[in-house]
Amino acid sequence: MKKSLLLFLFVSFFLVKGMTQDKDTTMEKSLEIYGFVMTDIGYDFKQIDPNWFDVVRPTKLPSFKNQYGTDGNAYFSVRQTRFGVKGYTKTPLGLLKTHFEFELFGTGVDAGQTTLRLRHAYGELGKWGVGQYWSPFMDIDVFPNTLEYWGPTGMVFFRNVQIRFMPIQGDSRLTFALERPGASADQGEYANRIELSDVKPRFKLPDFSAEYRYAGKFGYVELAGILRKIEWEDMGNEQYDLSGDALGWGLNLSTNLNLGKNSVFRGQLVYGEGIQNYMNDAPADIGIKENFSDPNKPVKGVALPVTGIVAFLDHNWTSNMSTSIGYSSVSIDNADGSADNAFKKGQYAVVNLLFTPVQNFMFGAEVQYGKRENFRDGFSSDITKLQFSFKYNFSQSLYRKKS
Repeated sequence: MKKSLLLFLFVSFFLVKGMTQDKDTTMEKSLEIYGFVMTDIGYDFKQIDPNWFDVVRPTKLPSFKNQYGTDGNAYFSVRQTRFGVKGYTKTPLGLLKTHFEFELFGTGVDAGQTTLRLRHAYGELGKWGVGQYWSPFMDIDVFPNTLEYWGPTGMVFFRNVQIRFMPIQGDSRLTFALERPGASADQGEYANRIELSDVKPRFKLPDFSAEYRYAGKFGYVELAGILRKIEWEDMGNEQYDLSGDALGWGLNLSTNLNLGKNSVFRGQLVYGEGIQNYMNDAPADIGIKENFSDPNKPVKGVALPVTGIVAFLDHNWTSNMSTSIGYSSVSIDNADGSADNAFKKGQYAVVNLLFTPVQNFMFGAEVQYGKRENFRDGFSSDITKLQFSFKYNFSQSLYRKKS
C-alpha cells in the first residue's frame, strides 16, 4: 500500500509541475486534485459479517442464528476516505478528459481491510470513452445523501471496464457500451455467483448496456438496459454434466424529481434476470433448477429474476443542515433447487441529520436498518446501527496557459 501511494504521489508531482493556480480562459490544460478524509464512528446493535462491519449489506447478515457471534459492537473506520485526479486537455479532436480515483475501502480478497481500491481509471475524447467507470446500466444520481457507505441494497451500482459511445451528451444523454463480462460488483470471484458445484464461468461476448436520459426543469427520467450471455462449464469428473448457458437481461427506470427548491426525490425500479452482479447488494446470478427427468443432468442452471426498488428524499432544512430519508429493497425469485437458507430478500432504510457549519466540513448522525430473509427455512435477521461521521473535503485546480 505504501509503495503504491508513493508511486502515485511521484507521478502526480510531475503532472502538476509547471502548472499555475490562476484560472484563465486561454488555458490548454487543467488538473483537478480532489478528495476527502472521512471517519465513521458507530454502534451495531446486532451482528454482521466482520468483513463488512461498517456498512449495511443484507446479504452479509446472518443466514442462521448467531452466525457472526454476539450482538452489540462499536466500530471506527476511515475506509470511505477518497483521493482523485481529473485532467482536461484541449486537442484538435476535442476536449480530452481523464479520471483516476481510489479509496481505502477493501473488497474481494481485501474485504474488511483498509487498503487502496481503484474506483475510476477512465479517459474520454469527444463522443468516446474507455476505461473503468460507471456502467451505463446504473444511475449514480439515484444514490442518496447518506453517511452509510454501501448504499441502497436494491440499487444498480457497478463500476466496470468498458468502451462507450455517447452520441448525445449533456443534461439529456444517450450512451451505448460494451462492458467487461463476468465482473463481480464486490470484486469477488464470479464463480461464487453460480450456485453449481465444480463449474467454471465462461464469457465469449462482452455485456451490452445502454441508457437514455431526458432532463428538464423538473429533474430527469432515465431508462437503461443490459444484455449479457452467461455460460458455465462442468469441470468435475462425476457422471453428470452441469454445463449450460443463460441470457441475462435487465431494465432500469430511474429519476430525480425536484420537489420545490429544497427537496429532491431519488427513485429507481429495476427488473431483470441474471444481473445480480450489477446490483449493489445481491447474491448469485445463476441458481439451481431441479431437472430429475434427465438422468445425465438432474439439475440445471437458470438465470435468477431480481427486482430492485429505491425511494429516497433528500431535503435541505437550511443552507447548512439537511436530511436524507428513504427505503430500498431487493428480491430474488429463487430456483427450486436453491438452498433453504439462500438469500431471498433484503431491505434497507436510513434517516439522518447532516450539518455543514463551514465550507468543506460536514458531520452528522444517521440511523441505519437492514433485514435479510432466507428462501424457505423461515429464518430472517436484521441489523440496526447508529453512525456518526466527520468528513473533510479538499480540492485544488491547476492550469497551464497556452504558450
